[in-house]
Amino acid sequence: MCAAMRPLTAGELATQLRLQTPVVQAGMGGGVAGGALAGAVSRAGGLGTVGIMAPPVFAAALALARRLAGDRPVAANLLVPFVREAHVRACADERAALVVLHGGLGRRWIARLRERGLHVLVTVGTQREAEQALAAGASGVVAQGDEAGGHLLGVEPIERALPRILAAAGDAPVLAAGGVAHAHDVARLLAQGAAAVVAGTRFLLTEESAANDEYKRRVASARSTIATDLFGVGWPLRHRVIANAATERWCERDPHGPAPLRAALRLSAPLGRLTPLRAMSGLAALQRPALPLFTPAVPLAGMPEASVDRCALYAGETVTRLGDVLSAASALEQLAP
Repeated sequence: MCAAMRPLTAGELATQLRLQTPVVQAGMGGGVAGGALAGAVSRAGGLGTVGIMAPPVFAAALALARRLAGDRPVAANLLVPFVREAHVRACADERAALVVLHGGLGRRWIARLRERGLHVLVTVGTQREAEQALAAGASGVVAQGDEAGGHLLGVEPIERALPRILAAAGDAPVLAAGGVAHAHDVARLLAQGAAAVVAGTRFLLTEESAANDEYKRRVASARSTIATDLFGVGWPLRHRVIANAATERWCERDPHGPAPLRAALRLSAPLGRLTPLRAMSGLAALQRPALPLFTPAVPLAGMPEASVDRCALYAGETVTRLGDVLSAASALEQLAP
């Protein structure tokens, strides 16, 4: 077995990533975490992550991130239902220091990425999922708590999930995601045994984030979140969001959405595997709050302000402790333990 295929230890991962601050910026997909954000975070001493986009755009964003990062490493995040071979090629061509798979085990993609000599972490919410990921060849795992924003695999708070996942991982590295807003959150999770932490909402609220400005304003002023199944066309997974016109219309009685709608969304799962990301994003332009057909697409800079009421406004429970938009470097500095 070549060195690239040998499982990593937490210490080896830290050495290879050369993190000055043990913080990984979450790879918020769909365009939010592009090259500008990832490059800025890596250049400042954390690990910036480019989120999945249509393959040509994704490859260009990785290349930009690497240029902006200087000699610092850059990571990539791939959402399992939407991965294509072109994403794997882009990760290899741009020498991603780490690839995180999210939203499923993705055995095929673990194998393809490892064949390319890339280190692969899989996001998990339970001890059993961690065991499955490592058995499938993952280099380590990201333990997600249910307070995290976006696409939810976590089923309990990170402080309860992390010890069990650490026990399942043995010497393999475990990153902790969920509830990371300030330096003391980072210090607490590192003290529990995490090799590093993953922060999403804090980096959503940065100048380099490509989220729509109105989306940022609403997240910065939000005081609660909702775990819902509403934004599941093509990907029937729970998502943590802040409220907008769509959730107010369809989640008043049940935050997860109407039961018949959830059943229909489960039947839509093949769309995620068959529909290109570019086409999925195009469907978002047709969404209306009054019609309960919502993809996981996010409102990006340049989209009409009205898009924030018909797209998912992903955010974690840290919204209650965050309220400002900073530069990526300043956000990382606030997280330094």
